[in-house]
Amino acid sequence: MSDLSRPEGPRIIAVANQKGGVGKTTTTINLAAALVETGLRVLVVDLDPQGNASTGLGIDSADRDATTYDLLVDDAPLGDVIRTTEIEDLCIIPATVDLSSADIELFANEKRSYLLHDALRQTAMDEYEWDYVLIDCPPSLNRWTVNAMVAAHSVLIPLQSEFFALEGVSQLLLTIREVRQSANPNLRIEGIVLTMFDRRNNLSQQVEKDARDNLGELVFKTKIPRNVRVSEAPSYALPVLNYDSNSLGAKAYRSLAEELISNNQNVAA
Repeated sequence: MSDLSRPEGPRIIAVANQKGGVGKTTTTINLAAALVETGLRVLVVDLDPQGNASTGLGIDSADRDATTYDLLVDDAPLGDVIRTTEIEDLCIIPATVDLSSADIELFANEKRSYLLHDALRQTAMDEYEWDYVLIDCPPSLNRWTVNAMVAAHSVLIPLQSEFFALEGVSQLLLTIREVRQSANPNLRIEGIVLTMFDRRNNLSQQVEKDARDNLGELVFKTKIPRNVRVSEAPSYALPVLNYDSNSLGAKAYRSLAEELISNNQNVAA
């Protein structure tokens, strides 16, 4: 039975696309930073064994003593795995390659698809008062991506402005439907955000048209441009908003955060 005295908890969003190189981790990091700029508290959960979100937020691989693996497989306390970053009110649970081997260890666990769901709903979460939790999923439709969808309220899908982009999204939408039918009936699509968009490129324009024709209002109005500052920022272990606050990329992620907040306020109403 649920405890009605507990706070409602943060909005949990899985950032997912089974195709690599679409700007998934970049979107997770920079959307988190943009949400924090509006005065919100955000936790990033790195669920990708590559650990790029952890690196991008300044957590060196040698310093990841406790990770998502420890939280999900070994039931480590939240206080042991949550790490602060140089950005106030933005924290992360880092990841390492250990996540790759967890499938075998969890084979006999009947609740293996609910591990992240349960971890993010334990009473220890309440003291942190997060407004949003963003889950950076691996670039595949594996157990961890399913874990993220079971745990999340919604899925945000970065869509690279390139040929065949929509074909990959169709498979992801099927997975979301399956998760709704089996484990999380309230899971919804937060939206699809066009990334690496070049308005001078006819292909980018065509991908946008196809996406809006096929997916309608699911596609965010905001488009993330192809921007050198966005590409440079991870090498300095910073979101682009902190690396170059006035860049086109930073402005785009601020716009995306505002649109996301507005959409969620409308849903709540």
